[in-house]
Amino acid sequence: MKPELIPSRWLMLAGILLAAFNLRTAVTSLTPLLGTLRSVFDFGSGVTGVLGMLPTAAFALFGVVTAGIAHRLGLERTTALAMTLALLGLLLRSWAQDVMLLGLASLIALAGMGIGNVVLPPLVKRYFPERIGVLSAGYIAVLQFGTLAPAFLAVPLAQAFGWRVSLGFWAVPAALALLPWLTLAVRQVSGNSPVSDIATVHPPAGARVWRSPLAWALCAMFGMTSLVTFAMFTWLPRWFVDAGASPLQAGHLLGVYSTVGLVTALCVPLLAARIQQSVWIVLAALLSYALGFTGMLLAPLQLPLLWAAALGLAGATFPLGLVLINLRTRTPAGSAVLSAFVQGVGYSIACLGPLLFGLLHDWTGGWRGSVAFLTLCILVLGWGGWLATQPRALEDEWLQRPGVRNL
Repeated sequence: MKPELIPSRWLMLAGILLAAFNLRTAVTSLTPLLGTLRSVFDFGSGVTGVLGMLPTAAFALFGVVTAGIAHRLGLERTTALAMTLALLGLLLRSWAQDVMLLGLASLIALAGMGIGNVVLPPLVKRYFPERIGVLSAGYIAVLQFGTLAPAFLAVPLAQAFGWRVSLGFWAVPAALALLPWLTLAVRQVSGNSPVSDIATVHPPAGARVWRSPLAWALCAMFGMTSLVTFAMFTWLPRWFVDAGASPLQAGHLLGVYSTVGLVTALCVPLLAARIQQSVWIVLAALLSYALGFTGMLLAPLQLPLLWAAALGLAGATFPLGLVLINLRTRTPAGSAVLSAFVQGVGYSIACLGPLLFGLLHDWTGGWRGSVAFLTLCILVLGWGGWLATQPRALEDEWLQRPGVRNL
């Protein structure tokens, strides 16, 4: 990279990290306040369920459409659009006068975050190809921190300043994240910044990502990991409470689960970029799932910290899936399209996790049926992880096969 472009590269790094912080704030700033909002807007469990499913539904929908948006606008302008939508949605949500506006504003914010999910891997691929492991670890760790911070601060902010301030506060980091992308857009217009050629985020003619076994393997690993993770975020506290823990203890154990996820976000991308056989990370995750779920079924309050930590460690396949999007592609175009496909399909699968886990608990009167369902999902995860960690590249698999009509 030319010396005069180094400042833009540092600005790009700041933009990526700030954007990553804002990819979950609309989710975890809302859920701790649902009890308060139910009393304010007088809605029931049905609306609560819809609000709970909005994140994965929005991530799935905008995961699918983001590749087309990036092809038209370029990666940088698409990221600016993502942060703009997040900012507007978060502000509107704090001004909501009824549950309809609350849901619509949440959807706008989540749309921006869904777009941001997809564009960050190809941005890393384009501007930091020699530092994929380090940059992936950095932005995934910041993403995890942006997930934890609102969950811890939402209730204290609401108690001190009211629920509107608590919800609206997260527009501040969204506004900060928008600034680098606006600056880059101005520099692009003046010709003083590296510009991503729009063609670099569009696949060649005849490329069909859904024809790639690698793409489907990554979908299986990423989707099943997300399904189990969202199920645990929703039901793990209830599981501990049913076993005899206090709500406060259950909340702390969920914090342990989340904190271990932050540690894996820091370590796994660095490890995956350095070792030839990242399948060992998948195997370690499978063993951690086995330990955590066995402990939760047989003696949930005997070693609760160990079970929560084991389940959190098993989520290592989430950062692994994100870094493999770059490690299994050769070009920003491949990274952009694979990111959109994997996250669109993966989050569609994840929508089913909390719902089916809860329904199976109600139908069977216990947690064994729910764990049996997650065990099947984890087996699919293992299959996908085995295939996705084999050395190969999307660009070798996605072109139209001879003799097959172009769709």
